[in-house]
Amino acid sequence: MDTQLLDLMKHRRTIYNLGRNVQISQAELYQYIKAVIRHTPSAFNSQPVRAVVLFNDNHEKLWDIVETALEEKVAPDAFLRTKAKISSFRDAFASILFYTDMDVVQAYADNPHLATYQYQEYNWAEEAQGNAQFVVWTGLEENGLGVNIQHYDPLINSAVAAQFDIPGSWQLRAEMNFGSIEKPAAEKEFMDDDQRFKVFD
Repeated sequence: MDTQLLDLMKHRRTIYNLGRNVQISQAELYQYIKAVIRHTPSAFNSQPVRAVVLFNDNHEKLWDIVETALEEKVAPDAFLRTKAKISSFRDAFASILFYTDMDVVQAYADNPHLATYQYQEYNWAEEAQGNAQFVVWTGLEENGLGVNIQHYDPLINSAVAAQFDIPGSWQLRAEMNFGSIEKPAAEKEFMDDDQRFKVFD
């Protein structure tokens, strides 16, 4: 069997030590990210995924927002570690905010022709999110970039929406950082196959 996709999946790892030594232009990266998401599958081709790509000062503003939000929630003695972690995200080249447009989800949930699946559209929208995040992540890694993904929503939602003029129907689902790989990921462990898989032939 052809293993090109599998090889890319094996290479896709969480990279926390990211830098800004990126040779691909911002314009190329933005067009690539848009194309990858555009061709990501979703139930009924509903296309609920939205993305905001942040470069330069806008990328840093995102992590300033996260730091400010966490400073109000984290105990002072623990905040220094938190601040260092946020600083590492700020050191990345850029970030992507992944959103779900809840107006799209609600429209499909309310569609009388889809009454049998009324409550599934919310689950399927999450599947679309997972698909989009995975393919963007894998595609960036294929192009020599490191990636990590964070989830500070809903703590930062209102501040981020105000800063970047986000429509009210967009629900933040994840924050993805990418940049040059400054330190590779550690070895990955896998649970036993017998605990995960069954086959009937």
